[in-house]
Amino acid sequence: MKAEIALERAAALPETQTKVRWRIFLMMLFLISINYIDRASLSVAMPMIAKEFDIGPATQGLLLSSFFWTYAFMQIPGGMLADKYGPRHVIAAATLGWGFFQAIAGVCTGWVSLLITRLGLGAAEAPIYPAGGKLNAIWMTQNERGRGATLLDGGAPLGAALGAILISGLIAVMGSWRASFVIAGIGTVIAGLWAWSYIRNHPREHPGVNDIEAEYIEEAHARELAASPAITSGKIMDFFRYRSVWGMFFGWMCFNALFYGLLTWMPTYLSKQHGFDIKQMGGAVFIMFFAGFVGELIGGWIADKWKESGASQGKVLRTLFGIASVIATVSIYSVAKITDPVTVVVMLSVTLFFLRWCGLFWCVPSILGTRNRVGFLGGVMNLGGNCAGIGVPILVGLIVQATGSYYMALMLFAAAGAGLFICSTMLIDYDRKIPV
Repeated sequence: MKAEIALERAAALPETQTKVRWRIFLMMLFLISINYIDRASLSVAMPMIAKEFDIGPATQGLLLSSFFWTYAFMQIPGGMLADKYGPRHVIAAATLGWGFFQAIAGVCTGWVSLLITRLGLGAAEAPIYPAGGKLNAIWMTQNERGRGATLLDGGAPLGAALGAILISGLIAVMGSWRASFVIAGIGTVIAGLWAWSYIRNHPREHPGVNDIEAEYIEEAHARELAASPAITSGKIMDFFRYRSVWGMFFGWMCFNALFYGLLTWMPTYLSKQHGFDIKQMGGAVFIMFFAGFVGELIGGWIADKWKESGASQGKVLRTLFGIASVIATVSIYSVAKITDPVTVVVMLSVTLFFLRWCGLFWCVPSILGTRNRVGFLGGVMNLGGNCAGIGVPILVGLIVQATGSYYMALMLFAAAGAGLFICSTMLIDYDRKIPV
């Protein structure tokens, strides 16, 4: 009798909304973190690789850049695949692929074969961000996409931070950069299988989503659709007629010129310029990039809460991007003038804390495009970012080799911060969708 009464009471209680969409984006945070652990592994191991393969700064820059050649080239195709087949298939396949290339890098016998594995790694990783942007448009409401974007992109600084600790720790314990690459690759393949088992292309397809959560998402999307352009051209090339798309493209390029510059060259900079050993370098890079991770989550939270209070999307994003780019530019400029290693790490941490607010850029594809074009726009944006990924590591290597100093490289990073301010605050219209 008591059991029956308990069941009746339980049935009478109102059903609470499930939160599967947040679990999916925590998974994306995890996957992007692994993505950046695998990317950062080469930067952390570079001092040992350079010694083993007897290569100078210019060749090191070439190796650090090679990942971005195929990564940039595959951005738009990756976004189009996500639009056509859905993000679940693309994310799982990408994760399995890059895990394979990360693992086989551990058996390379020279810098040329290592470069080839980096090309494979770049091609395999390319679709993950455009597909993640597509997930944000499908699963999140308009007032949740700031947090969705920063959970998605927060894996970049978190993975860079953890990569510094994990890879340097594995190298220190095992005495081999090769073993650390193999272990990282196997872990990535396991993560890809997990992603396939949990992610779905639409809320109604997920067994863990109840009607309340599905209806909540669908109602928000219906309101958003009602505010979308009634007539669209249907021609994706028409996007390039709009200033906002070019602002998104070049803004993300400037962001990544600074971020990828720090990701690829800061371990070597700290080692060569300030005498950090492998353990000190790993700890310093962890502190810097973890500060970026915390900053990214805070930026996403501020954006969503400010929008919920009634502020316009344009006001929120222009203000946050403006503050972030100015402080990041001033901080990175100051690094060139400072000689104390501890203060350098502090200022680099400040740079990354505010710079990573710009992870909110991953809201922009869903802001500018209708839902069936989000993957394409995400690919366009990340193509711009990774053009910087191609050029900056090589350019920094050439600058250091030619001048014997990192001063002009740091000035290049400061100039990128100024460009980010211009593009993000002056060129993008955040308050209307493009009718394409």
